[in-house]
This record gives sequence, C-alpha cells and structure tokens, in this order.
Amino acid sequence: MDRLTAMKVFCEVAASGSFSATADKLDMSRAMVTRYIAELEDWLDARLLQRTTRKVTLTDAGESCLRRSQQMLALMGDIEEETTRHDGELRGQLRLTSSMSFGFAHLAAALSDFLQQHPQLKIDLNVSDRTVNLVEERIDLAIRISSEPDPLLIAKPLASCPSVLVAAPGYLLAHGTPTEPAALTHHRCLSYANFGKSRWQFQRGEEQQSVNVSSRLSANEATVLLHAALAGGGIALQPTYLAQPYLAAGQLQAVLPDWGVPAMTIYALYPSRRHLSPAVRALLDFLHARFQAQPW
Repeated sequence: MDRLTAMKVFCEVAASGSFSATADKLDMSRAMVTRYIAELEDWLDARLLQRTTRKVTLTDAGESCLRRSQQMLALMGDIEEETTRHDGELRGQLRLTSSMSFGFAHLAAALSDFLQQHPQLKIDLNVSDRTVNLVEERIDLAIRISSEPDPLLIAKPLASCPSVLVAAPGYLLAHGTPTEPAALTHHRCLSYANFGKSRWQFQRGEEQQSVNVSSRLSANEATVLLHAALAGGGIALQPTYLAQPYLAAGQLQAVLPDWGVPAMTIYALYPSRRHLSPAVRALLDFLHARFQAQPW
C-alpha cells in the first residue's frame, strides 16, 4: 500500500509540477511528498523527476512510470468499484471541480448532504474558474456554467442558470436608475473578465439590444463582483443563484427587470460514459434531482 500511495503522490506531482501543491492537495507535509518520491525512485532504481528552482519535469523513466502508475491506480479504483457492487456501499474518492461562486453558494451544501447518505465515500472538490483537462488532472466530474459546453465531453444539464442586472439601492439613488439598456453607457458597470466583459446583450420580446458598457472594475469571479455591487460599486450582471437572497433582503435591486439577458445552463461534465463508476452515477442523479427543484 505504501507503493500505491507513492504512485498517487508521484502522479499528483506530475500533474501539478509542484511538491508544495501536491502536499496541499493530499494533506501531507512537503517532506512526506519528497520521501514518497525518493522511495519510489529507490524502488525503481531510476530518476523520475528533474527538479529546478522553477519547476519539476518528468524524465523519460518518469514518463513511463506515470503511465504505469495511472494504470495501477485505475485498477485499484476498479477493485473498489467491484467491492461496492457486492455490498451496495459507495466507496473510494471522487474528484470534482466547480466554479468558485457555485461551489460556495450551493454545491458545498449539496455535497455535504450527499456524503451523509454515503459515509464510506470521500470527495475532493477543486474550486476554480480556469478550464481544466479532466483526463490529465483525473477529474471525475466538472460542474460548469456555460451556453456551449465542451463538445468533447459528456454534458448532463443540471439546472437553468438565469442572470439579472443588480445594483445597491444607494448606488441607484446617487446615480439614477437606467430605464433602457443604452443608458448603461453612462453608469459604472462591474463586468466578468471571462465573459461579456464590455458588451452586454439584452432581449425584450422580439426586441434585442447590444450595449458596450464602461467597466472600471472587472474580475474573473462572480462573487467578487457581487460584493462590489453590494458596496455600491456599480451595476453587475449576476447569476440569480447568487443574487436572489440579496434581492429578497433589499440589499440589491434588479435593474432593467423587463429586459432579459442570455440564459446559461449548469452542466455536469465528464469524459466518457464508459466505465462510469456507481459513485459518479449516484452523484449525478443526486445533483440533478436537487438542482432541478431550485427556484433560481
């Protein structure tokens, strides 16, 4: 089992290129990561990694070891799945990734409830708005919000994700409330750096408008823009799953409520339908049932 753990540590170092990041990921000390790599190299009598002050790269022997280690770990996962099928308990560990805002607002609570139902299961959730390679980083499931999911992945819709323009009452009192999309050009707008940064689309019935907004503050994460809006920083385009509690409490007001913005969808993405583990299937069904019932 020590060698299997060493293989797991080695695969994480190969994926991240960092001993420190691997230590954080696996919840162990950097010294322990170094020890596992050293023991694996001693066992194989080969140098697996080239270490410099800037990065860690694989040697030729390391490339070969990585492929074999991934096969061994996958085989171990298959053995755990076979055991699961016999006694009905879900076991092992699932690796998920999600956006920061959705992970904070809803996914963390959903996963906690799911784990209460399956006490032998573990989940490792990576929250990030960057695009990750699910195969290379061995991610079982990605929860992403998109209008066009990656066509190379299997995409299961979990829920609709409407958005709304919002601003703090104090900002609107000081700067006025826009009555037409074109009026946004005279306002401070808070924009999402990775989507529609300076051009926002609106629709009312058959009427459509596209507006170039002036953004003095942009960010790559929706929760940051939400709190900027709450602080009176301007008008923000927010998913309703984040904004709804603050709208209900009066801390934010809807802006241009008669105008809609392009809707997106919350998807569960995974690499292949083949060999989908019982744990992943169970989690997919759980998340679909839970989020379909949300009044976002």
